[in-house]
Parts: sequence; C-alpha cells; structure tokens
Amino acid sequence: MKKLGLKKKQLQVMGFVAILVFVLTGIAFAASGGGGVHNAWLKVDTWKVLNFGVLAVAGFFLARKPVAQFFSSRAKSIKDEINELELKKANAEKKLAEYQTKFKNLDQESKQIVEDYIKQGEEAKKRIITEAGEQAEKLEDMAKRNIEQEFKSARARLQQQIVEKAMEKAEEVIIASISSDDQDKLVDEYLKKVVA
Repeated sequence: MKKLGLKKKQLQVMGFVAILVFVLTGIAFAASGGGGVHNAWLKVDTWKVLNFGVLAVAGFFLARKPVAQFFSSRAKSIKDEINELELKKANAEKKLAEYQTKFKNLDQESKQIVEDYIKQGEEAKKRIITEAGEQAEKLEDMAKRNIEQEFKSARARLQQQIVEKAMEKAEEVIIASISSDDQDKLVDEYLKKVVA
C-alpha cells in the first residue's frame, strides 16, 4: 500500500512539474511578442526551457531520496533531541521538587539539630557536675584522712616529747634527791638480787 501511495505521489509530482514546464514555456512564448522573433525564440529558448525542465525533473528524482533522507534524519534528530530535552526537563523538575522538599525540611532539621545539641549539652553538664561532686567527695575524704593522720602523728610526737621531758625531769629529781649513801644502798641491793 505504501508503494502504491508513493507511486501515486511520484506521478502527481511529475504531472505538476510537466504542467509547470509547459506554463513557463507558454509565458515565455507570450512574452516574446510574436512574428519572426517567435520562431527564433522557439528554436533557441524552447530547447533551453526544455533542457531546464528535464534537468529539474532529473534533479528532482536524483535528489529526492537524499533530500528526503536528510529531512527525515534531521526531523528524527530533532525529535530525539526534543525527547532528550523533555527527559532532562523531567529530571530537573524532579530534582527541583526534591530540593524544595529539602529546603522545607531544612528549617525543621536545623531546629532538631539545635535541640539535640542543647540536650547533649545538658546531659554533659549533669555528668560533669556529678563527676565533680564525686571528685569533691573523694578529695574531702582524703583531706579528712590526712588531717586525722597528721593529728595522730602530732599527738604521738607530743607524747614522745612529754615522755622525754618527764624522763629528764625525773632524772634531775632523782639525781638531786639521791645522796651517795642512797647510791651505795641501791648498788648493794642490786648485787644481792643478781647474786641470789
């Protein structure tokens, strides 16, 4: 069916070209003014017009396929380009919608991030305060133990000094109160105990 349609079109085009050639020939003949010039025109110009017509018809048939292919390929490339541009446009619109959604959510996300940081800061603050309290308790206990230890040490030194002073005073009192007779008696008693 397509071949019949193409042949019919070809016949129509050829008929149109033939009519065009004859019309142009008639116009050229009418413009010549008639008379003797008329025959001269027919001999020279008629062949030129006929040659032109034959060349036009031959050119049409020769250039018809490449021209048709050129225009169909050009139309196809334009159609492909349009499809590609429409696809790019659809992708761009999709990305635009995504970005608009992200921008709408950006305010909420930033508020959420700030709230999260505040919550983390409060938790860190509580943890630091708790740790500082525990450290303070440890330091206080350690200080109490150190004070008690120093107090015990000071008491022991003080008792040692008191004992030493008492011994010195007792020695002085004994030395001052013992006479040489008392010393002899003590030596004799000691010797008796050792011998016995």
